[in-house]
Amino acid sequence: MHIHFKSELITQVAQASEIDRERINLVNCFSKQDLHLQHIAMLLLAELKSGGIMDQLYIESLTQVLVIHLLRNYSTFTQTITPENRSLTGVQLQQALDYIDTHLERDLSLVQIARVVNISPTYFASLFKRATGISPHQYVIKQRVERAKLLLLKTDLTIADIAELVGFSSQSHLTQQFKHLTGITPKQIR
Repeated sequence: MHIHFKSELITQVAQASEIDRERINLVNCFSKQDLHLQHIAMLLLAELKSGGIMDQLYIESLTQVLVIHLLRNYSTFTQTITPENRSLTGVQLQQALDYIDTHLERDLSLVQIARVVNISPTYFASLFKRATGISPHQYVIKQRVERAKLLLLKTDLTIADIAELVGFSSQSHLTQQFKHLTGITPKQIR
């Protein structure tokens, strides 16, 4: 499997992490086995093979994790990637949450959400996780399941229609995520 990144992506991640791009030098480690790197790559491959069953936000999140992993483990730069003294303001967090809630049915991307609070996507993802305890992708899935739960209880819409209304790619995707988060299926809650 070959994964190619545009240099702009690595530069963006480095800048968001307050690393001088000129001071980063990725090193070749072809003979080194890295199970974490392999796991991230396999998740990306599985998503590509599934035809995009998750969404753009999931792919972007995996890509960000992969680049950060490369910077941390395959770079001559040795400082910590994310500054611990930074965080989203209450207003920024609320703006991001409101945007997600308003556009839940869309194929949301990290770029779109980060643009709302005027922060780079990589930096936003890090700050969002620090503020909420979960990644933006996990938060979106959780919110979609919660909205689906309400629609299942208060409407007569089909489960497939509800899946589409809350932003899942299919009824089976909704069912999978619903069962994962609640322990029951949408049909059982209805």
